[in-house]
Amino acid sequence: MKHRPQVGRTTSAELFGELVRQLRTRAGLTQDQLATALPVDRSLIGHIEAGKRRPDPAHVEVFDGLLDAGGLLVEMCGKADWYTTHPAHPDWFKKRAEMDAKAVALRVWQTQLVPGLLQTPDYARALLAREEPDADRVEAGVLARLSRQERFLEPDGPALRVVLDECALHATVGNAWVMRKQCAHLLNVPRTANVVIQVLPGHQARPARPTTSLWLITLPQGREVLYSESVDRGHFIHDPAAVRSAGRVYDDLRAEALTAGASAALISDAMEGFAQDEHPRTQRGHMAQEQLQRQQRRRVHRGSPRIPRRRSRP
Repeated sequence: MKHRPQVGRTTSAELFGELVRQLRTRAGLTQDQLATALPVDRSLIGHIEAGKRRPDPAHVEVFDGLLDAGGLLVEMCGKADWYTTHPAHPDWFKKRAEMDAKAVALRVWQTQLVPGLLQTPDYARALLAREEPDADRVEAGVLARLSRQERFLEPDGPALRVVLDECALHATVGNAWVMRKQCAHLLNVPRTANVVIQVLPGHQARPARPTTSLWLITLPQGREVLYSESVDRGHFIHDPAAVRSAGRVYDDLRAEALTAGASAALISDAMEGFAQDEHPRTQRGHMAQEQLQRQQRRRVHRGSPRIPRRRSRP
């Protein structure tokens, strides 16, 4: 079957993926064979060739050698823009994704939910599945969200400062297992020096909490933009006075939030709570099984012949 070129705009990431596909085909290798050489799952090769996933630099070097590319893949991977607007982003969000690709710093106040830049794949999948019944579209949305994260989670990525309302740690998305893994991810992310996560405890009355999440995006040359969301819309505010006012609100929230260390302890407590939520379900399963076995023993006992017992005389 001949490969059909895509219609419309082609990104540099897609061009890199197409180059990998052509070199792999020329070498007579299948995606499975290329995946086995790393080793990785075959789906990762498919995502790379589709321009949907940035490959690990070490993997690119393996590709380059196996496919006899003479350094071309390594060079092209370094030039590709992996952070441009992903096709799976909704139209109203694409401008925000473009800003994320350029931002030099990001300050976030997040309520209700863990922000997309810090979500695990399972958390994002469970969240997107609430609104989207099509499994393929959900997976495309998860990939789009993960593609935005990569730049911020690199060791030398843009500064990411997040103040998280404690309620976001307790609002269950998916199930207890998903939430426990999400909490563990929040504890692991700050190992990169550019990411700081602080939690504002729920019992704390001051400062007044904005009811919606806020993102203060610092672009090159120091220009700042305020971004917020309604149900299905993104709102950008460029007015310097409004941006400064939002900055003061964020600074107050961060000043009253727990330190990064104390926040990690609170996240650990939430994670343990979700682990306990899983345990009772296991206990209930065991209890139900034991009850069933008791019922079965009763039925066997009732159906068996009665043998008179000799009683000892006094």
